[in-house]
Amino acid sequence: MKPIVLFISGFIIALFGLVTLFMSTSVIFGLFEIREKEGNYVLFVVVANFICAFLYLAAAYGFFARQKWTTMLLNFAVGVLVITFIGLGIHIYSGGIYEQKTIAAMIFRTLLTVGFTLVSFYYISRERIKML
Repeated sequence: MKPIVLFISGFIIALFGLVTLFMSTSVIFGLFEIREKEGNYVLFVVVANFICAFLYLAAAYGFFARQKWTTMLLNFAVGVLVITFIGLGIHIYSGGIYEQKTIAAMIFRTLLTVGFTLVSFYYISRERIKML
């Protein structure tokens, strides 16, 4: 069961990382007219997603290779997302423009990352701790 869970997790987070990288790069650099379709995006949220895309891709490797640093890497990604979410809240409270879908996307992304962090801890890091 463990190898299947790690493989599926690695595959999903790799796919999620690639989609995130494509979308955030397209918005930041104005590629494929995606920036226009996104409406009132918040640039620092897009940049945080861009950073997380690389963390997701590295974490995918960590899942496939069963590296214990995967949990720490995903914890860092959660931290980036939480700080970004706080910044988004401040941005909204101070009257900044945003899309409602940004809030939903941030909640989804944060919860998904927390979920992958828990899978990594349960199936990789915790197992390594038991072996010591």
